Amino acid sequence: MIKRYNPTTPGLRWRTTLVFKKVGDGVPSPNLLKPLPKTGGRNNKGRICTRHIGGGHKQTYRVIDFKRNKDGIVGIVSAIDYDPNRSVRIALINYPDGEKRYILCPEGLKLNDKVLSGSGIEIAVGNSLPLKEIPTGTTLHNLEIRPGKGGQMVRSAGNSAVLVGKEGSYAQIKLPSGELRKFLLECRATIGQLGNAEHGNISIGKAGRKRWMGIYPSVRGVAMNPVDHPMGGGEGKTSGGRHPCSPWGWKTKGFKTRKNKTTSKYIIKRRK
Repeated sequence: MIKRYNPTTPGLRWRTTLVFKKVGDGVPSPNLLKPLPKTGGRNNKGRICTRHIGGGHKQTYRVIDFKRNKDGIVGIVSAIDYDPNRSVRIALINYPDGEKRYILCPEGLKLNDKVLSGSGIEIAVGNSLPLKEIPTGTTLHNLEIRPGKGGQMVRSAGNSAVLVGKEGSYAQIKLPSGELRKFLLECRATIGQLGNAEHGNISIGKAGRKRWMGIYPSVRGVAMNPVDHPMGGGEGKTSGGRHPCSPWGWKTKGFKTRKNKTTSKYIIKRRK
């Protein structure tokens, strides 16, 4: 549910938040929580490698089970929790042997529901199985690119892919971007659409809330001096006087950035 605020301050006028209360009283194992130190976008030499990163609230990393390799063992959902590191909610799964794992929480997964992974299991929300056993037209998430590596695609709130067809040793899947791509039939995917679809309707409301997220302000190149950016300088306000580019002179519009041509053979139809 989206919460709106009375405009008692300018920052609250457009601000909206998602109201979420933890479901269940499951307590994660200590090995599911890891420290997440801030980098400020800097590498081990102290040099900025990624701009616009700085500040933000302290966070603890939740270890997510993307591989879903606990085959044939029934897990029970003991809690649905918030994760500060991703847009989707996470579900805490309890297994009979005492192990606990976090998984991405799909739409419709509730407290005390049972989830399974492996071959020969039921096609139900939250279950993970190979693509060769999933019927055509099924919605998927947490999709593997390489068998056994763990889900790497379709992991954001409200997202889902669709299994369009199968041909030879490949499955054809339509991704949320509109791209039609081939995946090996041995790759695993989880059934269902991811929850928290309202995440995309949130209004930040003020600049300071971005700072809470650890996002540092970005400055336009045309507002800089020539020493700082190729588009900087000039008397009065200018639009740069050259093709839009990065601080290092790389083109930023109309320039293809895809470099991995080895996987182009798996793309049937490009994204929109």
